[in-house]
Amino acid sequence: MRPTALALLTLLTLAPCAALPAQDVPLATGDSHAGSLEPHDAGHRYTLSVGAEHHVRGSVDQVSVDVALRILGPDEEVVAGFDGPPRGAEPFRFETEAAGDYVVEVTPFEDESGDYVITLDRNEPIAADPAGRADQLLSTYDNEHTPGAVVSVWKDGETVFARAYGMANLTYGIPYGVDTPTNIGSSSKQFTAFAVMLLVERGELSLDDDVRTHISELPDLGETVTVRHLLTHTTGYREFLNLLSMTGRRMDRGDSIDRRELIEIVRRQPALQNAPGSEWNYNNTAFGLAAVIVERLSGRDFPEFMRDEVFEPLGMTRSVVRASPLHMLPGRAVGYMPGAGGTWLEINDLAGAMGAGGIYTTVTDLQRWAQELGHPTLLSPGSVEQMTTAFVLTDGESSGYGLGLFVDEHRGLRRVHHGGADMAFRSHFILFPGIDAGLTVQSNHALFDGGIPARLVDAFFGEHMQPEAEDTDDESREAVAAVDPDFDPASYAVESFDDLAGRYALDKMPGFVLTFTREDGSLYTQGTGQPRIEIVPTSELTFELVGVEAALTFHRGEGGTVGTLTLHQGGDHPGTRLEETDEPADLRDYTGRFFSEELETFYTVTLRSELPLEENDEADEDAPPAQDALVLQQRRLDDMALTAGGADDTFHSATGFALTFERDRNGQVVAFYLSNGRTRDVRFARLGD
Repeated sequence: MRPTALALLTLLTLAPCAALPAQDVPLATGDSHAGSLEPHDAGHRYTLSVGAEHHVRGSVDQVSVDVALRILGPDEEVVAGFDGPPRGAEPFRFETEAAGDYVVEVTPFEDESGDYVITLDRNEPIAADPAGRADQLLSTYDNEHTPGAVVSVWKDGETVFARAYGMANLTYGIPYGVDTPTNIGSSSKQFTAFAVMLLVERGELSLDDDVRTHISELPDLGETVTVRHLLTHTTGYREFLNLLSMTGRRMDRGDSIDRRELIEIVRRQPALQNAPGSEWNYNNTAFGLAAVIVERLSGRDFPEFMRDEVFEPLGMTRSVVRASPLHMLPGRAVGYMPGAGGTWLEINDLAGAMGAGGIYTTVTDLQRWAQELGHPTLLSPGSVEQMTTAFVLTDGESSGYGLGLFVDEHRGLRRVHHGGADMAFRSHFILFPGIDAGLTVQSNHALFDGGIPARLVDAFFGEHMQPEAEDTDDESREAVAAVDPDFDPASYAVESFDDLAGRYALDKMPGFVLTFTREDGSLYTQGTGQPRIEIVPTSELTFELVGVEAALTFHRGEGGTVGTLTLHQGGDHPGTRLEETDEPADLRDYTGRFFSEELETFYTVTLRSELPLEENDEADEDAPPAQDALVLQQRRLDDMALTAGGADDTFHSATGFALTFERDRNGQVVAFYLSNGRTRDVRFARLGD
């Protein structure tokens, strides 16, 4: 998102922020309208006359109210929805198939009230040529007041398109360029894997070596973890970013992480989270350890090794491993996050990321890197093939990930790719070996639209691809086949959704729960720690998320009951329905102070009714008393309300934490096990009274 570029004079000359009339207000390109929302307001409607195959973009400046947006088509069907952070600009963008009057509906989030300003920036035909399409898609980031982005597209070794947008440094007014070094976050992992493969080819190690051969301080956790397991995310080690967040470490506030902590984290781990090779669980710890192995075998610091052995030989003259956020890097892009009142916050890089991240490079250098993967010179073709071949888990299933690279298909073309994020930076590296082509996208905007790279791929390489509906694996084909192409969403009886409504936990990440609700004629889903999103039916059991490239399939079991679903978003993610049980009879059973020996960290579980008044949401004397609920507290984290899960003694927080309490043989709570996605089952023992 970006703040609107309205000048102060423009704001002062707008109509006073009074509630708008109930009728639709026409909105033309360049128009700005001020409005004021009240709690439970039905919303304000702005009408746009839009042609067929048009690109529309605008924003709502959330001056003093958090808004949610819906785009309604000519038949009042929901086309898109937007609900981002509570202040600053809430951008909206959509593209049409049919001409007609479209409506931007502005409503207050929950019970908020306050003022906003809506502006329409673009209403124009979708560009026919790929370069024009790129300019449209990146236009949000293309001015001197916002963080920017840069795109490069190549084919057969030649640059097809390269262009920079917006600013690399807002403090000094430095625009982005195609040679601006940018933090590529986890896209760095492929370089770490490449460094390991160089040492493999020199006979200095084997992918099947026990990692303890090279890092002797690591403990024996009962099963052999190999170098190959490190590079395929299948070790069973704790993921350090998720783990350290449990300790109250605030990476979003610039807290430091020393990379030496990675070894200590594994040393303190009591057991592996999974048998090595049996489960793919994205793991930054593993790639940090891989960089340590490179250093120990080469006798050089990782940044020095990468400079001498990879970057300089390939002519990647603007690429460097930034060892820490304290290291200077001339000419680099600076990362930004939107702040209150249209301001921008400068965000530091993650500390301790080397190996898992930490590389600054340019789109020009990444094109050289793509040429190396397609036509190897430093490595043998066989080693590159290993990097770009998906690892097979012990159950025979493909992980979809090679050595530091994702491997899959996009519309019939084999795709090798990796995305990256480091606090405020976003990157995408995409390679299509079959047509010797690819692209890179980089941005220093924390809320960069991650759907843009896929649209650019379609714009530049669509002629080489199958129609979109054919881009599915076997399981996805079954889901698509279940969608009735003749289904009319208007015919869906919304009352039947009550049979599907409820909470579903993703099987591989049970702390992430999708909640489904119905409000009159509208259907919604909300993921743990995320805003609510409207969904629309595509058949009786399939739905699409409005404004998000994702879909849902509910599954009926024996007896016709719905107990499972599949979330289709970057793959298929099965989930299981949580039983709707009453709260436990006595929540006091769970209260107390808990301590983890592994993390040396305390948590307190208390009742909301026992919190001090200034921390309690019952401060309003006229409000009805709040129901007792468990609250999880840690001195550096915000209080987290807990809701009962589908199993006994299991609770979840909106922030993604999952707690399972342990009882002794007398039924007394003695501990809980804490999980938050990539890190699971960290034990916290209850302390005596």
